[in-house]
Amino acid sequence: MFGLTFEKILLIGIVAVFLLGPERLPHYAAQLARLVKQLRNLANGAKDRMRDEMGPEFDDVDWKKLDPRQYDPRRIIREALTDEDELKAQSATVSRAAPNPDGAYLQRKRAREAATQPAPFDSEAT
Repeated sequence: MFGLTFEKILLIGIVAVFLLGPERLPHYAAQLARLVKQLRNLANGAKDRMRDEMGPEFDDVDWKKLDPRQYDPRRIIREALTDEDELKAQSATVSRAAPNPDGAYLQRKRAREAATQPAPFDSEAT
């Protein structure tokens, strides 16, 4: 939760003891406990309300599938723009396809061949 480890929480607690002092610490600890209980009740109330409004379908929902941390925008766009079968067909045709005529290797080869031939001569040029 928020990247807090046990050691960090313990360090925050020790700093709080020194900053607040022994007189005010019980009061603030009780306030923190009330805040945690209120947040827990709020979350449980929201879950109960969702269950009431969705009915029996609430238990059928796969909540892990809706976790926003699993989404990769690049993958979503790629899947939306192309079908999986289309991707497989493209990968199969690319591996069997002829070399790209505009590829760097063929361009260099054509340049070497052109360098060995004489330059074109136009008798009508001025």
